[in-house]
Amino acid sequence: MNGVELFLLGRTLMKIGEEAMPAPRGGPAGGTRAVLIVLSDIVGHPDSAIGEIAERTGLPQSQVSTAVARLRKTGSVVTAPDPDDRRRSLVRKADEVSERVAEVRATTIDAALAAALGGREHLAEVTDALGVLARHLGPESLAHLRSP
Repeated sequence: MNGVELFLLGRTLMKIGEEAMPAPRGGPAGGTRAVLIVLSDIVGHPDSAIGEIAERTGLPQSQVSTAVARLRKTGSVVTAPDPDDRRRSLVRKADEVSERVAEVRATTIDAALAAALGGREHLAEVTDALGVLARHLGPESLAHLRSP
C-alpha cells in the first residue's frame, strides 16, 4: 500500500463512518465531517479558542464556530470565557456524557459497513481488522507522526 491508497482508504472509512452516524434529532443535517474534525481537535487541545481550532484544522473560522455551536447544543462541549481575554471563549469537551453522545456511541457501524461491502459475508473480518487499526492508530498517533 502506498500513501495515495492509504489516503483513499481513509476517505472511504470516513464516509462509511458518516453514514453510520445517527442523524441529529431536531438539528440541521449535514456538516458531520466538520463537526467531527472540530470535536477531535477539541479533545486533543482542551481550552482552545475558535481561532486556534480553525488554524489547527484548516477549516474556516465560520465553519468552526458553527460546529462548536452544534456541539454545544448537543452537550458535547462547553465554553467558558478566556480569563486572559474575556472577548474570547475557550472550548472543551463536556465532562458529562450527553444524550446525543450516548446515542452516537451506542450506534454500531454494522449496517453502513455491510452496505459498503455489498453484503455481510466479510463483515466480521473487516470489523476485526478495523478494531486492530483502532487499537494501534488512535488519535494520539498523530502526535507521534508530527513529532521530530
